[in-house]
Amino acid sequence: MKKIIGAVVSSALMLGSHSAVQATEYPSSPIRLIVPFAPGGNVDLTARIISDKLGQRLGQPVVVENRPGAGGSLGASLVAKAKPDGYTLLMGASGPLSINPIAIPKLSYDAEKSFTAIAQIHYVPLAVLVPSDSKMNSITDLIGAAAQNPEKISSGSAGLGTMNHMALELFNQKAKVKLLHVPYRGGGPALTALMGKEIDVAFEQLNSSISFIRDGRLRPLAVTTTKRLPSLPGIPTLNELGLTDYYAATFVGVLAPSGTPESVISRLNKAIQEIVGMPEIRQRLMDMGAEPTTGPPAEFEVLVKTELRKWATLADQAKIVFQ
Repeated sequence: MKKIIGAVVSSALMLGSHSAVQATEYPSSPIRLIVPFAPGGNVDLTARIISDKLGQRLGQPVVVENRPGAGGSLGASLVAKAKPDGYTLLMGASGPLSINPIAIPKLSYDAEKSFTAIAQIHYVPLAVLVPSDSKMNSITDLIGAAAQNPEKISSGSAGLGTMNHMALELFNQKAKVKLLHVPYRGGGPALTALMGKEIDVAFEQLNSSISFIRDGRLRPLAVTTTKRLPSLPGIPTLNELGLTDYYAATFVGVLAPSGTPESVISRLNKAIQEIVGMPEIRQRLMDMGAEPTTGPPAEFEVLVKTELRKWATLADQAKIVFQ
């Protein structure tokens, strides 16, 4: 009996030792970083900015793989169904994690349960923009015009259910007005329409609009974050202008399939926090209109869930029809 017990204990110790070795050996092969959008966009650029540095820290290549489709849902679904071993990661963003679950029926993943948060990398603020020669010189002017002309002051977006659209609906709710929503097939066409004065205003991400602000073609009336931005220090927030608790921004960060070992999540989080803290990486992110920010996995997890519930509540209250 003693020999049997001894053998069982010995086997358990060996298994524990093997698990520890596995954890310390991660990663032992290349890692796929799935970008659920086409090359060239904000999320793709972020992945390519951090992938080399992440690979250097982990000792294995981090290969960026674009899997676009359904507003980011196809790539997110691929990661949700992947083996939870740390070798398939998602470069996640607000679209597939906070907007699509309320805009697209019957998603093949659960934004709250299918993923384990690793680390946020940055957020992209939006600005309330008008053409440079617009007669609306302030948010007060915009609210006054909208109040006097319900559904006549037009605001363009990159499409139904995009962050631009949701930011507009949040503005309508907070300001108690009704801007006319004009959806386009992407942010580029919406910005072109704004500069061509086909629409009156747009809530647009800074990564795609900052160059037009800098060259004077567009004028920002406010930013959609809770604090003023280093890139536009003279532009007030909507909070400052009386729209209490107004916040709209696109977050970007890395996630893994649910069930990924905590040791793997911890190692990835540590590496990503170090990378985002590097001055040259921070500058590259800021140059593309993003605000670098990171932290522990739990902090990112709370953000993902909070944003999902916030936009779901807004969609319900505003009776937004996505289809």
